[in-house]
Amino acid sequence: MKVTFLGTGTSQGIPVIGCGCEVCKSPDKKNNRLRVSVWIQTDDKSMVIDSGPDFRYQMLRAGVDDLDAILYTHEHKDHVAGLDDIRPYNYILKKRIDIYATERVQDALKREFQYIFSEVKYHGLPQINLHTITHENFKVGETEIAPFEVMHYRLPILGYRIGDFTYITDAKTISEASLEKIKGTKVLVLNALQKESHISHLTFDEAIAMAEKVGAEMTYFTHISHNLGLHEEISKELPANIQLAYDGLTFNVD
Repeated sequence: MKVTFLGTGTSQGIPVIGCGCEVCKSPDKKNNRLRVSVWIQTDDKSMVIDSGPDFRYQMLRAGVDDLDAILYTHEHKDHVAGLDDIRPYNYILKKRIDIYATERVQDALKREFQYIFSEVKYHGLPQINLHTITHENFKVGETEIAPFEVMHYRLPILGYRIGDFTYITDAKTISEASLEKIKGTKVLVLNALQKESHISHLTFDEAIAMAEKVGAEMTYFTHISHNLGLHEEISKELPANIQLAYDGLTFNVD
């Protein structure tokens, strides 16, 4: 399985509009972060987790010529706003895209993209197959996906375990029951917003503590704010088995 970080930034991305901080003005490309998303290639399927406002550019930049499915973590705009941009895949590949989401997230998609779900159809609408995620495992092609719940302040959202790879974004707390589901994972992706306290996201220190509790062979931090600091400098503060992810980072999971 091949994993590619399409975006590693927060809801505003980096650089932030109008901001003159050293991170937003940095010439280091690792400090430029699109909204958070990841591309997963298995033996038989191509899927992404979340399709935020940068989805179109992310697909072009990463060269994603084939797409089978989108898995949603939750309904916030920085995670769903790019759904309409699946249309070229419908047209060129002549197939519908499988969308996996909880009922609550589906309700939000139906509000935000009412025309996709309208009984009155017009030419060129996004073509999707909608699948409801419960707490049960499901398959995308031959690959088993294990969803589990984390808390984004008071909003329950989904993390995903795919074999020995686990992806978590926008978490503030993770229950012992969910931690049990990801026990033994080899590669963990976890959000680490900033060093200052935040009501709905893990801070840098909280993310390190959570990573050490999970004990994966390698942990990558994502959903990073410009407030965290420069990629190169913050990287020096991390243990050897924890790294800051960056847009375009690719690795394989056996």
